[in-house]
Amino acid sequence: MDLSEIMRQQTFAVVGDTLNSEKYAAKIKEGLLSQGYTVYAVGKELPSLNDIPGDIDIIDLCIRPDRGLELLQENRKPFRCIVLQPGADSPELIRWLEEQHLSYIHGCLLVGMRLYPRTAQASDNS
Repeated sequence: MDLSEIMRQQTFAVVGDTLNSEKYAAKIKEGLLSQGYTVYAVGKELPSLNDIPGDIDIIDLCIRPDRGLELLQENRKPFRCIVLQPGADSPELIRWLEEQHLSYIHGCLLVGMRLYPRTAQASDNS
């Protein structure tokens, strides 16, 4: 998947500090919600990806790599792709993702929302 494909998905799990408006996770969560995406916040709001009540399309990591790896290792929910925000990756995390054959990209959803904004029609269908 590339960033344009990521932004065509519907359900995002934003992993990080989504309660502190100064943090990127909070900015991403609010931006996605404002464009009509379904968003679940993991880290400060939900303790685990497994606590998300529905399906997940995209997992967006805005968290320390060691904590992100821990949350991914315990995850039992299917998903399409992981977005590694700047600073959220490490050699250990990348190695584990590749060993597990999990789809991931290095990217920024703030950039994705600017480059590929949702149209009114796409928002109405959510």
